[in-house]
Amino acid sequence: MVRHAFTMKLQPGALAEYKRMHDELWPDLFAEIERCGIGTMTIFEADPYLFLYSEIRDPARWEELRNSDVHRRWGDALRPLFVLKEDGSVDIGDLREIFHIDTAANDSDGADSG
Repeated sequence: MVRHAFTMKLQPGALAEYKRMHDELWPDLFAEIERCGIGTMTIFEADPYLFLYSEIRDPARWEELRNSDVHRRWGDALRPLFVLKEDGSVDIGDLREIFHIDTAANDSDGADSG
């Protein structure tokens, strides 16, 4: 499993609309995310900053998702909410993983043993 994370910055006042759009995630985008093998995706916020974390089996599939028609349309719909670079693209800050551990707690079935 490959862990992928990056940051983005929202325009002032854009968080509510960003959250609303994700609460109403397009079914065809969800299907494409799943088809590309992304097992989990989480977005954290510290307004105006966003931190996106995902896990994927094959990193090449991440690019497949990013280049898909539905993801391009989603990006176009979200673009007005983001701080952009001079070239008009979303200012994404890729993050490098420098530490990770897995413990036996990760294998738990979630049952309370107490």
